[in-house]
Amino acid sequence: MMKIAVLTGAGVSAESGIKTFRDSGGLWEGHDVMEVASPEGFKRNPEVVLDFYNQRRRQLLTVQPNPAHRALAALEKAHDVAIITQNVDDLHERAGSTNVIHLHGELLKARSTFDEGLVMEWKEDLNWGDVCENNHQLRPHIVWFGEMVPMIEVAAEVVEKADAIIIVGTSMQVYPAAGLIQYAKPDAQIYFVDPKPSISESKKIMVFAEKASIGVPKVVELLN
Repeated sequence: MMKIAVLTGAGVSAESGIKTFRDSGGLWEGHDVMEVASPEGFKRNPEVVLDFYNQRRRQLLTVQPNPAHRALAALEKAHDVAIITQNVDDLHERAGSTNVIHLHGELLKARSTFDEGLVMEWKEDLNWGDVCENNHQLRPHIVWFGEMVPMIEVAAEVVEKADAIIIVGTSMQVYPAAGLIQYAKPDAQIYFVDPKPSISESKKIMVFAEKASIGVPKVVELLN
């Protein structure tokens, strides 16, 4: 049984119908990213931010995991698999993956603006006036620009111990997530799945220049 670390990004969920992070103009659904994904934006206009994530949450509840999510879940039958995702959706979990580390938070959770350790499941709209047990406003449980990425050290430990690493649906350009690959063991085999790969094949890197739903099942077949 191998230890396998899987690093996933927006490209995995895009095929399920989840819109990717932002378009080429830097806008996120017509919004300046900093207006809807920063503590300052939330302070300036909380209703706009809450509405933005309400729309994302509603959309998430209408989509389903795709073959890439399901193939990664099936990999658990033969190996010790940990998924480190930059995605805030729950599609890996819905597909059956049991060890998922969310670097950037989770859309179906809310947390207290007073106590960040006070996190709760949240599938409804989150509105101004929704408060925690201490009577403080709730916010999306999302890591915004300028905030710490609390799970990054846990993720680094997982990568350090991995015999094989699968990278899928991410360009590995966004830090600190992009830095995780530096923790890989010298002999760890790396599988990179992306329709427009940003890295070249080598002795230790096998590249699958395909979309996630096609490439990931091929990698899983190789490893099983």
